[in-house]
Amino acid sequence: MSNEYDVVIIGSGPGGYVCAIRCAQLGLKTALVEKYETLGGTCLNVGCIPSKAWLDSSEKYHELVHNFDNHGIKASKVQLDFPKMSERVQKVVSDTCAGVSFLMKKNKVDVYTGHGSFVDPHTIKVAGKKEELLKAKNVVIATGSKPSSIPGIEIDKKRVITSTEALKMKELPKSLAVIGGGVIGLEMGSVFLRLGSKVSVIEYADTCIAAMDKDLGKNLQKVLKKGGMEFYMGHGVSSVKATAKSVKITAKTKKDDKEVVINADYCLVAVGRKPYTDGLGLEKAGITLDERGRVPTDDHLKTSVSHIFAIGDVTTGIMLAHKAEEEGVFVAEQLLGQKPHINYNLIPGVVYTWPEVASVGATEQALKESKKAYKVGSFPFKASGRARASDESDGLIKILADKETDEILGVHMIGPRCADLIAEAVLAMEFRASAEDIARTCHAHPTYSESFKEACLAATENRALHI
Repeated sequence: MSNEYDVVIIGSGPGGYVCAIRCAQLGLKTALVEKYETLGGTCLNVGCIPSKAWLDSSEKYHELVHNFDNHGIKASKVQLDFPKMSERVQKVVSDTCAGVSFLMKKNKVDVYTGHGSFVDPHTIKVAGKKEELLKAKNVVIATGSKPSSIPGIEIDKKRVITSTEALKMKELPKSLAVIGGGVIGLEMGSVFLRLGSKVSVIEYADTCIAAMDKDLGKNLQKVLKKGGMEFYMGHGVSSVKATAKSVKITAKTKKDDKEVVINADYCLVAVGRKPYTDGLGLEKAGITLDERGRVPTDDHLKTSVSHIFAIGDVTTGIMLAHKAEEEGVFVAEQLLGQKPHINYNLIPGVVYTWPEVASVGATEQALKESKKAYKVGSFPFKASGRARASDESDGLIKILADKETDEILGVHMIGPRCADLIAEAVLAMEFRASAEDIARTCHAHPTYSESFKEACLAATENRALHI
């Protein structure tokens, strides 16, 4: 293969590999550089895909042990084969990563395995089994992110772990302490809670999933607490001390500095993620990181060097795989002179606990702060016939609409299959639909999606039909 390319992409996560596919579709000679042996980045290897596989398996086990009896299905002597469950997760990961490799071959993208770094603005060195130099007209930085920590906490990857180690555990812990009540902490905490571990969550904020609408965090915490999860809200961690077999976490309340001590088999540090730029040699390309370690870009995702772009977690914005994918396509199409568009306000956020949580657009808190006149419509799943038939009564759908124009400004859901239901809200908002538009749209009965229609009816002169 010739080592001269129209585009060289560093990083094969969802942003990088999708960008590579779209570049190739558009006729650009494309190379993808990945430091690890498998493609797919954090998301496919140690993030989205394995975590969802664990969540699905653990939910099946939990349902069988605790809920199937309600449906007239009796099972006795149920056994958990934790190694087998872990084996299934790893197969899901390997199959998915193999699918990405297939897509690279199908689209004639040249893949280089090794650490990619800049030699100069147009030259990328790949340090793998052999060293190679790639010449690039354009470069896309898509190196993603890695777990963050708290100053003073040593992550030994044995007893004090990140999500990466949690996804590959060989044994089921009797107890797990989770530092961080955000998406990663609650998803991973849910997995082990369902399988029988005692799970304690320590969070500095006063609500979990604090970046989302407060009604969602309040409802999710209530459901998880009912399921046995312990919460230490408004607590700051002061120390984490690990021994060969356990961890001792000391935390203090924000209000009165009252100290609490939590002992657990393992401590999962889930306090967010930070951009991964180690060893990229950005200074040789003429690029300087911002104060938060991100690669600065303009509205076209260009860095300070016009032919070098950055997408996904390594640059500004919310750290989500689907955001990175949209940006990958955006950059590819720009290179061909097209005029792509991303509405960052309409990138949905999802928490894959059960019930699932999903959100898009403005939160009620944001609308209040901006003094925007709005109205609210909500509908509880306990009033949904489909939810009752499925024994799913927790949660609600909440609509925020402009008080004058009725345009939908935000949609916030917690309940069954909300990760999928949110797509209707995103589509509606992309076309600037009003709550009335959804209220006048026929939804199949009985479905979970009817609850979205009912919430929109509630937002339009309080016309909900089933509450």
